[in-house]
Amino acid sequence: MELRINRRALVGLGLAAAVAASSLAALRTDTGTASSHREAPKISGMPQVDNTDVYAFVSPDKPGTVTLLANWIPFEEPNGGPNFYPWDTGARYNIKIDNDGDAKTDVTYQWTFRDEDQRGNDTFLYNKGPVTSLNDPDLLYRQRYTLKRITPDGSKTLVADGIAAPSNVGRASMPDYGTLRAQSITSLPGGGKTFAGQSDEAFFLDLRVFDLLYGGDLSEVGQDTTRGYNVNTIGIQVPQEDVALKGDPKRNPVIGVCSTTDKFNGSKYVQVSRLCNPLVNEVVAPAGLKDAYNALDPSGDADVAALVKRVTDPELARLLQSIYGIKAPATPRADLVEIFLTGIAKQNGPIKADLNSQVLNQDAGKLRPSEMLRLNMSVPPAKDPNRLGVLAGDLQGFPNGRRLIDDVVDIELQAVAGAAQTGKLVPGLTDKVDRNDKPSLQSFPYIPLPSNVAVNQR
Repeated sequence: MELRINRRALVGLGLAAAVAASSLAALRTDTGTASSHREAPKISGMPQVDNTDVYAFVSPDKPGTVTLLANWIPFEEPNGGPNFYPWDTGARYNIKIDNDGDAKTDVTYQWTFRDEDQRGNDTFLYNKGPVTSLNDPDLLYRQRYTLKRITPDGSKTLVADGIAAPSNVGRASMPDYGTLRAQSITSLPGGGKTFAGQSDEAFFLDLRVFDLLYGGDLSEVGQDTTRGYNVNTIGIQVPQEDVALKGDPKRNPVIGVCSTTDKFNGSKYVQVSRLCNPLVNEVVAPAGLKDAYNALDPSGDADVAALVKRVTDPELARLLQSIYGIKAPATPRADLVEIFLTGIAKQNGPIKADLNSQVLNQDAGKLRPSEMLRLNMSVPPAKDPNRLGVLAGDLQGFPNGRRLIDDVVDIELQAVAGAAQTGKLVPGLTDKVDRNDKPSLQSFPYIPLPSNVAVNQR
């Protein structure tokens, strides 16, 4: 499938990069750290505020709503007691939405947590007996949260005293964890639901890409590095009107989504973590940009020439050519600009008769290029989802939002190698991890329940 390019947006992006006062040096590395699966130097020592993944999709069982999920704390070993994996009470966890294309946040859902510790100093245990409900007195440590919806017009508290689902201690302590998860889902005023708690690590991939791209000969593939680990998840499902421009998804169905973490440094909150599209900070950003990148607001992305260049002239494409002989497409890479920075403007022919638009997920308004996960909420859930998303003709998949089943590693490898230009997949270019070991759930929050089995026993 050919992804046609909006030349006006690309030219504008190039001009913004060219006239920037400075590039990498303009980012102050003392204002924040970075995010994703421990890929940036500073954040590797701050797992509680380390974003790992963002998902955004039209809810398959409630098409009039949108589901947004964000994960934190990479590589949670299920048996990692006695304290397990609490949220940071000195942080603000955010899911941010841009609904008019200017790269500025229009709606923020913000979670903050507080401890309710009943262990005192008399026991090392997390619970003193089987826990059958979130309010069970046998649960000696729980966290409560406040959820706010923040817009330029002000802030509204949606949940004042929510209870986060605890870490899954084990079958003796939590014989029916599914019940605890269900009890932790809270209804929102005006419709919608929210959830905070532990989940299965649903991102499936072979991380040996860092060993000279899977061993230098594609021999190091087929091993799901994150299999068996857990993460902490916040999620929200709301009517599309709650996140759309002026409350009207028909007026503009495209939203840009990012998650961030703000950490209190003793005097103020500063952004220490950011994640929008998967693998950008792991594979696109160079080592010298990783820490600074996630202190940056998306509205400033187009002014950072070093970041723009990593998209228009990706290192990964050159490595695929030097290591595997896969010819790198000509630069500048307008196709990758659309995937990562502007959204996709047009397909080769109509997308869907009922979309009334040739645009997939590029905002037609005051577009400012920025690295965001973009979702066209008017594209209905696929009846037969394909793990390769848009590259395979499944327009409800990545990079039009991101579902739990989307194989983002294979999609991005193929896109960087030129598949978005040619419409043809490069044979054999895959990490051979095609799905999560746990199926997605059929209702909110969709992400599978956390494991209670040690990773080395799975």
